[in-house]
Amino acid sequence: MRLYLSSFRTGDRPDLLLALCGEHRDIAVIADALDAEPEETRREGVRREIAALSELGFHATEIDLREYAGPTDDLADELDRFPAVWVRGGNVFALRYAMAASGADVLLTKLVGDDALVYAGYSAGACVLAPSLRGLEACDDPHAAPETVWDGLGVLDHAFVPHVGSPGHPESDVLTRLARDYRRQGVPHLALQDGQVLVVDGAATSVVP
Repeated sequence: MRLYLSSFRTGDRPDLLLALCGEHRDIAVIADALDAEPEETRREGVRREIAALSELGFHATEIDLREYAGPTDDLADELDRFPAVWVRGGNVFALRYAMAASGADVLLTKLVGDDALVYAGYSAGACVLAPSLRGLEACDDPHAAPETVWDGLGVLDHAFVPHVGSPGHPESDVLTRLARDYRRQGVPHLALQDGQVLVVDGAATSVVP
């Protein structure tokens, strides 16, 4: 399993993302965490991610999960084209719904488990890998999607809390409180500041820098 999960954007160690991907530079961008935003805002969000990845040397292409209704071979074939995916932030419930409605949740979980691709992303793109999304409603509107899916993909065995102790981010205060609540409740979680990244490469797991 290879994961590059950042609190915000590409984080401070994109060199480690490049190392995880090796010589492969094709990457799929999943931006469905922006599905509840106006279409112009969503397009700009996709453009920004593709530009940032291009600066690192990637060849980035969007996969819009809204174009796939239910589990289909078409989405499986599309994902098979890419050795890596980049799942951007936004509303975690919009993202989770899109994954469920398209079947991407099952496909990505299997591909990650089989080490068939690198899963990378930030904020909601990392949060969605947790066992559950409970608690994140403090930050993201769970009604941003036609149906609220509370189960995460379960790739991680703990919750992922981004933007903690990051005063430059507008969601820092609410997510810092969420991490505190998780700690009081005994909910396993990892709290990251902006710039930090969780990197998983097989049996090796580290938070950098």
